[in-house]
Amino acid sequence: MRHLSRRTLFILPLLLVAGGALARTNTQDGAAIGGYDPVAYHAGQGPVAGRREFTHRWDGATWRFASAANRDLFAASPERYAPAYGGFCAYAVSEGYTATIEPNAWRLVDGRLYLNYSIAVRERWEQDVPGRISRGDANWPELARSRR
Repeated sequence: MRHLSRRTLFILPLLLVAGGALARTNTQDGAAIGGYDPVAYHAGQGPVAGRREFTHRWDGATWRFASAANRDLFAASPERYAPAYGGFCAYAVSEGYTATIEPNAWRLVDGRLYLNYSIAVRERWEQDVPGRISRGDANWPELARSRR
């Protein structure tokens, strides 16, 4: 380590964190979408923190739910409830990269959950929802492949 530059010492931990986070599903705090219950968004409850006793493993990640009923709904049809783009920021994916999310920055469009980095970013995403979804859908397959 003595021979590494200061810049390398600064960048190396960031690369290790990013490399360790490579997964198709956005995991924050050890769970998909930061431990929030994806079914709750669809039920009109908005962001609800999931509980550790109600989990389901899918798409390489542990998903948490507010109740056993929500867990069972998800387990029966995960594609219906899982957020678009593996739970990464919909705006970022539309721009060709991935970013974490803020659970309160969300929107359902045609029954599909979209999450964003922040409320301000969601507002930018909402300026052209059809265009952002179209670009996100086009970018996601390659982004997902690169995250495996």
